[in-house]
Amino acid sequence: MVLKRQPFPDEGELVVCTVTKVYPHGAFARLDEYRDRDGYIHISEVASTWIKNIRDFVREGQKTVAKVLAVDRKKGHVDLSLRRVSEAAKKKKMQEWKRAQKAEKLLEMAAKELGKSLEQAYKEVGFKLEEEFGEIYGAFEEISAAGEEALEGIDIPQEWIKPLVKLAQENVSISKVKIHGFVELRSRAPDGVEVIRKALLAAKEAGKDAEGVSLDIAYVGSPRYRITVVAYDYKTAEEVLRRAGETAVKMVVAEKGEGRFYRG
Repeated sequence: MVLKRQPFPDEGELVVCTVTKVYPHGAFARLDEYRDRDGYIHISEVASTWIKNIRDFVREGQKTVAKVLAVDRKKGHVDLSLRRVSEAAKKKKMQEWKRAQKAEKLLEMAAKELGKSLEQAYKEVGFKLEEEFGEIYGAFEEISAAGEEALEGIDIPQEWIKPLVKLAQENVSISKVKIHGFVELRSRAPDGVEVIRKALLAAKEAGKDAEGVSLDIAYVGSPRYRITVVAYDYKTAEEVLRRAGETAVKMVVAEKGEGRFYRG
């Protein structure tokens, strides 16, 4: 089912929908995230090319991604577009949808263990996790990695804590990402070797406070050093890598040396 907290989508939002009826001049689609609310796709919003037969582009039962053009909350009407969704955006939204389905299954399992309904699970836990972590499955990833600590400070009934942690750690495997960058460091100072050594040590400290991050620096060949960062997500990895590289360069330059950081 996968539920959203609000009853209607926002204008401009991308939604997962299932085509239910196709007519010569348009199609109706069920909004799968909004309690099966319906939306309408006019034939002019089906494709960017000329359409001779609408059924060449959409069919009953087809699951796809649409962009919300307009919402009339009083009448309950939602206008949708298929042609305004790029393939990249469609792929990303469908990936998010699949993660949301996995998260809902875990919520359902936790609710069953406590003798509660899925609706109660969303109300008591799901929407709060979504608000805190951005998405419910992302919350389960954090719980899998950090256990009960991930839920500290979140207004969740105590009875949910252990079931959530147990299910997350048994069912959610966290894959890490690895990225590389390089620094070129030169110093003509009498203690140039020491200057560079201290700069590299400072760079290594850049990832110390980031949870689940490891950072390694290896000598490649004068004057180049490779920085390798492993983290749970690309955003964190990129931030740590940039900070490490810039730290090393800044320290060497401050000692009248030369430095450059670039991605591998």
